[in-house]
Amino acid sequence: MSTQQFQTARSDIDSGRAYLGIELGSTRIKAVLIAPNGDVLAGGEHQWENRYENRLWTYSLEAVWEGIQRCYGALAEQVELEYHTSLRQLAGIGISAMMHGYLAFDAQGQLLVPFRTWRNTNTAVAAEQLSARFGCNIPLRWSIAHLWQAMLDNEEHVPQLDRLTTLAGYVHWKLTGEFVLGVGDASGMFPIDSESGQYDAKLIASFDELAGDRLGSRGLRALLPTVKPAGENAGFLSADGARLLDPSGTLQAGIALCPPEGDAGTGMVATNSVAVRTGNISAGTSIFAMVVLERALRGAHAEVDLVTTPSGDPVAMVHCNNGASELGAWAEVFTQFATGLGHQVDATQVYATLFDAARQGSPDAGGLLAYNNLSGEPITGLSEGRPLLVRGPDSQLTLANLMRSQLYAVFSTLSLGLRVLTEQGVQIETMHAHGGLFRTPGVAQQMLAAAIGTPVAVGQGAGEGGAWGIAVLAAYMGSGAREDLADYLQRQIFAATQPAVLAPQEADVVGYDSYLNRYSAGLAVQRAATEAL
Repeated sequence: MSTQQFQTARSDIDSGRAYLGIELGSTRIKAVLIAPNGDVLAGGEHQWENRYENRLWTYSLEAVWEGIQRCYGALAEQVELEYHTSLRQLAGIGISAMMHGYLAFDAQGQLLVPFRTWRNTNTAVAAEQLSARFGCNIPLRWSIAHLWQAMLDNEEHVPQLDRLTTLAGYVHWKLTGEFVLGVGDASGMFPIDSESGQYDAKLIASFDELAGDRLGSRGLRALLPTVKPAGENAGFLSADGARLLDPSGTLQAGIALCPPEGDAGTGMVATNSVAVRTGNISAGTSIFAMVVLERALRGAHAEVDLVTTPSGDPVAMVHCNNGASELGAWAEVFTQFATGLGHQVDATQVYATLFDAARQGSPDAGGLLAYNNLSGEPITGLSEGRPLLVRGPDSQLTLANLMRSQLYAVFSTLSLGLRVLTEQGVQIETMHAHGGLFRTPGVAQQMLAAAIGTPVAVGQGAGEGGAWGIAVLAAYMGSGAREDLADYLQRQIFAATQPAVLAPQEADVVGYDSYLNRYSAGLAVQRAATEAL
């Protein structure tokens, strides 16, 4: 950093012109501080993990705030070390988190049941019934599916229910006192009417009729957060909220917050993929693709759910519960092996070595077949997860083929879902990818291109992800939102950047198709494992 850059950055921090984004992902809570033009000034992160309790995936609210405070504390410490100043004031804050799930509160603001995350698949009956009633796909992970399943199961907490929100909505509520949600995150709770940008009124009425007296006289709408599009103000940091975020008391109250968003929407922002015919793929604990539609899809499809951009434009989403977690487990095995040999290695070295090996693997992974299902997977009809590595006696078990099979496993279910969009005539010129999987240049990117048959672009900030994306949405709010979000991103944030683009290679495409055929046929083995183990 030059002297001029240092002075500009410090001036932005001292004068309160910087923007803060915090995203609560599945395995990592991350904070990013940016300048008004999107340049990253500082960051902090905290690792956390979901817990499987009473056959449900959850995080405690205590873990939420512990993680946020440690994450913000790490960022504030970096600001002091690098810029020799303290973080006291900001131009804006944005909160993002994993979408969907079920956070139910009573009238006193008390959590009624442990947080049920998007990863749970106990809502199959509810999702099927609602999809049939509404005439559109309601996935298992959507908040309304969780609510209806709780009603079907006659859970004791339902009569006490006063508010229902997502993780981002909950954190924003506690920081500001405002019970609101960005339209993109809200679209993963209940269907959005693309004309009004609000919850679909006809479907709200349909649900109320279905629920009968289970919700009393209030109806569903009274439970849900107010919907706001990108660019609007969604409240201000309260004194209590400032202490929640920064227990040291240094950060001042009164800072404006943008509408809280889901990780899908912030991923779209982070990859400049909010305009029609653009798309992006986010790879982490889960993996999902978002494609901005120029026209409605024909019919309902179980593999695709319809959500929105942070501005409310319709998006086709292909969401897979299982992403890179099993790959991470294998990386940890090799880390332990290296340690056993007396070599101290960090995660970056391990992943770089394993990904480089995957690059050398056979295009069809040498006959190996990997399933990465740690949890259920609705697209392939799996109610629970049983990770598997399967091979025939004539397969070639090498490190290169093992790691290629694990990378292919990350993309397999996603590519099955994306084929539905291809059959619908949806066109995507380039798919933008982001997430930690793409930190090692070229490898996962090239294999993803083969898996989806489309060029894949990865930007320089691919590893920053949604924390940076929600900080940019805060900056968009701070700009006055005088132009639409797509134009703002192109003109103010991405004008000077050029992502690296890799096109599918014929040998990889042929090899991956062979792998995917085996993958589809072998799903019977996965189902048998779920029943037997």
